[in-house]
Amino acid sequence: MIDSIKFIDYLNFIKEALINKGVSDFWAETINLIIVLSLIILTAYFLDRVLRKVIIKSFDVFSVKTITTFDDFLVQSKFSRYFAHIIPLLFLKGLVPLVLKDFPFLLKSFNNVINIYAVVLFVKIIRSFLRSTHKYLRTKERYKDKPLESYVQVVMIFLWGLATFFIVYQITGRDILSFATLGAASAVILLIFKDTILGFVASIQVSVNDIVRIGDWIVYAKFGADGTVTDINLATVRVQNWDNTFTTIPTYSLISDSFQNWRGMEESGGRRIKRAVLIKQSSIKFLTEKEIDDLKKIHLVTEYLEFKSKEITEHNKKINADKSVLINGLNLTNFGVFRKYLDLYLEQNSSVSKDLFSMVRQLAPTSKGIPLEIYCFSSNKQWANYEVIMADIFDHVIAAIPYFDLEVFEEPTGKDLHSFVK
Repeated sequence: MIDSIKFIDYLNFIKEALINKGVSDFWAETINLIIVLSLIILTAYFLDRVLRKVIIKSFDVFSVKTITTFDDFLVQSKFSRYFAHIIPLLFLKGLVPLVLKDFPFLLKSFNNVINIYAVVLFVKIIRSFLRSTHKYLRTKERYKDKPLESYVQVVMIFLWGLATFFIVYQITGRDILSFATLGAASAVILLIFKDTILGFVASIQVSVNDIVRIGDWIVYAKFGADGTVTDINLATVRVQNWDNTFTTIPTYSLISDSFQNWRGMEESGGRRIKRAVLIKQSSIKFLTEKEIDDLKKIHLVTEYLEFKSKEITEHNKKINADKSVLINGLNLTNFGVFRKYLDLYLEQNSSVSKDLFSMVRQLAPTSKGIPLEIYCFSSNKQWANYEVIMADIFDHVIAAIPYFDLEVFEEPTGKDLHSFVK
């Protein structure tokens, strides 16, 4: 108390000197107040500048010497800069009230301003810390694909909400909820923060149910998204499409609408190939013995044809089938042998996964021919390599078709029609 009294006496030195010079009490007190406050503010300003440089520099040196990268992210988010403002703030908080002791209105105004600034500074420090934590956890494999930014945003909304309540109370002296009934306030909050609340709920469900992760390839036709998820926050999910454009999707749409996530494919042993060629129906026929012997020259089906020929011959003899007409008894068709050939071809193809399902099947006939579908999985899931593998398979399929006396269906072209007219 004695120190405070002595300090106040020092602060009033200019006032007393002016009074001794004949200046009125009002002007002496006013001039004294202006000069003292100016000195205090300048001192706080220079103190802030010096401490900011010292603390920031010290923090930078410290972050370089440590092994962890967390302090590096603190530097990037300006944590040390915000932290350096605390000491000048305490300096003003402790000194100015002594100067304004005899000025209640100014003292109250100062307390309001300094308290509001302290709240904002506190929120910025917490925000900087949370951002640093978010970036640090992004470097950890365990959290790399989690929607951490959503949680940071939720905490920040909560903090800014509390800060708003305090600021309103500091300015008006009344609780913000006293301006309206609780029901009306709730309605306003729900209206203003509808998307935020929906996004918050969606973010929790997305994370808990593991619906989408950062790095997932998703296709969302409603929003024109087809690419990799690069960011998940409280309001939106950001997708980088394959043409390098970006699409933003409301987070709550991920749980309210349907979309396609390719993560299952990426985590599996292969990427599916499912494509068909159309075989001209009139080219399908029963095989004669001579045609079977010719096809035995194709190594992949040699063993199969020998086994099936023996089996069919024994069966036809058993039932005494008249083979002067090919349709009698059991028979091989060129289409059936070709399907078997493709089965064996896929089995020996090193680019096709042997651990996943594979088949060659005939689909229902259409007006454009009979679809022969290949269903298998590429062992290489990278898009470019996958396309090359699929193209190589169907290059071989189309090139092999004539060897089995089959034809691929094609729509007639102008040249075909011109030849037909001639």
